[in-house]
Amino acid sequence: MINGLSLLDRSRTRAGEGGSAALRDTVTRAERAERLGYDRFWVAEHHGVPGIAGSAPAVLLAAVAGATTTIRIGSAGVMLPHHQPLVVAEQFATLSAFAPGRVDLGLGRSPGFTAPVRRALRQTDRDFAADLAELQSFLDGTAEVSLHPQPEGRLPVYVLATGRGLELAAGLGLPVIVGGPILGIGGDPGPGLAALAGYRRAFQPSKQQAEPWVAVSLDVLVADTAAEAADLLLPEAWAMAQSRTTGVFPPLIPVAEVKAAARSTRQQQYLDQTLAAAIAGTPADVESRLAELFERTGAAELVTAGSTFDRDALAASDAALAALFRG
Repeated sequence: MINGLSLLDRSRTRAGEGGSAALRDTVTRAERAERLGYDRFWVAEHHGVPGIAGSAPAVLLAAVAGATTTIRIGSAGVMLPHHQPLVVAEQFATLSAFAPGRVDLGLGRSPGFTAPVRRALRQTDRDFAADLAELQSFLDGTAEVSLHPQPEGRLPVYVLATGRGLELAAGLGLPVIVGGPILGIGGDPGPGLAALAGYRRAFQPSKQQAEPWVAVSLDVLVADTAAEAADLLLPEAWAMAQSRTTGVFPPLIPVAEVKAAARSTRQQQYLDQTLAAAIAGTPADVESRLAELFERTGAAELVTAGSTFDRDALAASDAALAALFRG
């Protein structure tokens, strides 16, 4: 197995609970991840999504920083088209004052979830490459405007990448976090492997990164039996199926309710696709599938993004996965 192990928590809400419970649970999960030996803890940025409370990563990371002492913390990611580069640089430089040498800045360019959200964010066509270069200039002190506070310790930048993002990251000499179809899980890995090979060929060494570096992000859940692990995937997979057919990404519901829910043919197709794109099973099964994935992609780190309704089962899964890497 590889050495790098990260955990991405999206602050998923659960039926019958408010968003504050999800945010507090994110901080609790970060504390647990640190005790288990995870290398990094990531949070994400979503706006206007009923099933996700994590809308302000810099604010949430301040709480995580205060509850932890050694684990690296970061965004996976801040959606740069929603912000001015100077503001993002200031926020994360401020975070670094509270967690010196522990802050990572992951950046993506996904649009808002719906048209009303995009309008509320005042989203316009932005040049992601130019914004990224400008943000880096603030962090490295080469911009026309000086950054205050100055970052405490190293503050590396990561790109959440697809095909175009991989090209951009290669040209700037930045590490990447890839997920979704590019990994080829449950499908043809060919296109994804070609994109990763292209990133490595085109990579230009930078001050931050001397060599290409890839992390893979996907849902990974571990349980005592394969059937139990498959059940743990259902709440998140059902939420994804609903979002793609109704436009609403809802809170997580219990496994039994997912199994009892009426679903259309399209919803079943989306449910099956989400399940196929994840890795779930016994510790031995998960270890074997992850070993194959990392052999195929040459990745240096796993960013596990699994979630489920049952918090105790999720905690047990986090511990079992850590034991595969650290045990």
